[in-house]
Amino acid sequence: MPSEIQPKWSKEELSGDGVSKKELVVFLQESGSNDFLLSHKLNGKLNNVVKTAKKPALIAAYEDLFVSKRFRSDDEQSAAEVKQDKPAAVVQEDQSEKKGPEPVKYTKVVLKKGTGDRCPKKGDRVNVFYTGQLENGTVFDTNTEPKGRKPPSPLVFKVGTGRVIRGWDEALLTMVKGEKAKLTIQPEWAYGQRGNSAGGIPPNATLIFEVELVNIE
Repeated sequence: MPSEIQPKWSKEELSGDGVSKKELVVFLQESGSNDFLLSHKLNGKLNNVVKTAKKPALIAAYEDLFVSKRFRSDDEQSAAEVKQDKPAAVVQEDQSEKKGPEPVKYTKVVLKKGTGDRCPKKGDRVNVFYTGQLENGTVFDTNTEPKGRKPPSPLVFKVGTGRVIRGWDEALLTMVKGEKAKLTIQPEWAYGQRGNSAGGIPPNATLIFEVELVNIE
């Protein structure tokens, strides 16, 4: 099939403003083989490729397509059509059915009930006191003790945005102001296989925290 593809634009048309980057990317993605798209970094979502690609590079890719004749094969075309015909919602459902819900990698025990009436939402600033220890009881970090003459101060960050380990992000979204809880966090939602040598946390360590949600801003 691809041997019959003919150039769509002349050099003069390409160098002018009559052909947009988006038109070029659409043509190249529809006409080029997978290895061609990979070699020119054109395999990806249309809008992302259009945003990052430079027009001179797209023109060079367009010219190379007809020189190298690396056109899309019939098999690649059929696979692309099947993928395009399938609604995005169905694709997402299929993926969720295959993967299933992700297992929760922490447990939470409430040590003190809070006085607040709502849990924080992703992006809310929270104020937290904490003490972290390993399973053998070794305390590796805490902010509940004074530093010199300064009284203890809570850790302040935007929850649910990846500023802290995932076990914290997930657990704090279930707490209310004033609540204190014991969190036992599995390595996958803590520091994983690498650990954190600077923080005294070995690889594959399960971490135990006492966390108090002081305030939600």
